[in-house]
Parts: sequence; structure tokens; C-alpha cells
Amino acid sequence: MVDSERLMLLASPIMHRTHAFDRAGALAKAMEAPLHIVAFDYVDGLATAGLVNEKALAEMREGYVERHRQWLEEQAQSIRRTGVQVTTEVVWVMRAFTEIMVHIRELNPSMVIKDLEHESWITRAMFTSLDLRLLHECPMPLQLVSHVTHAKPRKVLAAVDPFRPDEQFDDINGEIITVAEKLAAQCGAELHLLYAYDLSYVFASGGYDGFSSDLAQQLYDTDATAFRKLVDRFGVPQSRQHLVMGNPARQIEALVRSEGIDVVVMGTVHRRHTLRLLGSTTEQVAYHAPCSLLAVKPHTADE
Repeated sequence: MVDSERLMLLASPIMHRTHAFDRAGALAKAMEAPLHIVAFDYVDGLATAGLVNEKALAEMREGYVERHRQWLEEQAQSIRRTGVQVTTEVVWVMRAFTEIMVHIRELNPSMVIKDLEHESWITRAMFTSLDLRLLHECPMPLQLVSHVTHAKPRKVLAAVDPFRPDEQFDDINGEIITVAEKLAAQCGAELHLLYAYDLSYVFASGGYDGFSSDLAQQLYDTDATAFRKLVDRFGVPQSRQHLVMGNPARQIEALVRSEGIDVVVMGTVHRRHTLRLLGSTTEQVAYHAPCSLLAVKPHTADE
């Protein structure tokens, strides 16, 4: 955990102002938090030049990094004019993920912000992208920014899953709602709470022998009660409570569109035996929902 708010923006190596700059600046302003912007550069063309002339490579690399540093300072200056304390850094590194994790552990930010890199499904199936690796391993809340309508979020959605609480990480749903509630309060945004009850998932994962309307109703009533307990615990108004049946990713996307949600807050995993992202729901929401994703990694006893 962190003692005070501090944001970290992972900027693209391409010198182009993206939505993540606007979101990071708006959040830093709303949270009254310092913002550190860091870009991890590596250009294949420059690296190839080194096979011919090491001196030329060093000069081109230094020139590129300096231009990027100046460009980042220009972007930072526009954010500073809003009253935000901003620092910048450019690092030349071949393997960005390793260095990113080192920076995150050293800076210990309260949130890491990055533009979502849109890729085809076959690319994601064949390769582990930087975004997916960060979703799995980033120890701090990670916001992947996409489809920004409002730089400062106006509506925040916490997507929870109270099914089989005995198998879950300790109070992961509480962590998700707490992060969402805090973000909404800092931004003066509405907080919504959603549980998408997937009956097919319940029966497939539960090892039930067959479908029964009575059993389905019993399961629904049980989970509806768990959802109501979460609602009562955090005091979410009834008009912003959403208990729906269906595929979670599709229901989340539908609600994002109908309510104009700016940020969806989700857990990377809920259950201890789940080694991959929760049924790929988090990944699906990240790549398909017309909003940003704030992913929360559950805390474990050995952390």
C-alpha cells in the first residue's frame, strides 16, 4: 500500500499525445497528487544501425532520447499549468516490461496509467502483450485508457462477482468497490455497482449434474443476497445497482454504453485456483468496452 497519492503514466515511445496524458493530468489534478511520466524507448531501426557502427548508434540513440525528453517536457508543461506537480523521464531499454516493473516498485505509485494497445485476437493468442503482462503482474491498480469521453471520469462502475466467496481472495470484491468508491469521490463521479450473474458459468464450474429451475432460482437468490450485502455495506443508491443475468463481459459492455460509464473497475482474478484472468472477462472488457479499465490485483498473504 502507499501512504499518499502518486500517479505514474507509462507514455508511449512514439512522440504522440494520447488520451492517457489527458486522463493522467485530470486525475492528478482531482487527487492533488504528483504525476511522474516515464517513456521506455527502443527503436529497432536504431538498434540495427549498431551492427554497422556503434558510434553512430550511440549518437542517434542519444539524439532520439533527448528529443523525446524535450517532447515529454512540453506535454508536462501543459499539465503543470493546471497546478499539478509533474516529473518526466525517458529510459532506453530493450525489454520494457522488466524495467517498468522496477520503476513501479521503486516509485510505489497509487495508480499506474497507460494507453491500451489494441491488438487482434490472434496476436493476443500468440503473444503475451505488454498490457496483458501488466494486468497479470502489476502490483498496483492499473488503468488502461481507451475511448476517453471525459478526461476526469463522471461515472465509475465497480464490477464484482460474489459467487462462491469461500474460494475467493480475501474480500477482493470489497477491494474493487473501495478503489472505485475512492476514485468516484475524488472525481465527483457517480459510482455504479454491477454483478453479472452467468448461469451457464455457474453450472459449468460447479459440477452440477443437470439444469433445474429450482436449483437455478436457489443459486440466484443466494448470490442476489450476497450482492445486496455488498450494496448495503457501501451504500450504493438503488438506481445505481445493477444485478443482471448473462455473460459478464457482454453485460458490462452493454451497461457501459447505456449509462455512459467512463471507467470500469475490476479484479484481475477472484478465485485462488484461477491462474489466468477471470474467465478472460477482464481481458474482454479491456479490449471491447468503450471505456477505460482500472484493474485491481488481489492482495495475498505473502505480499
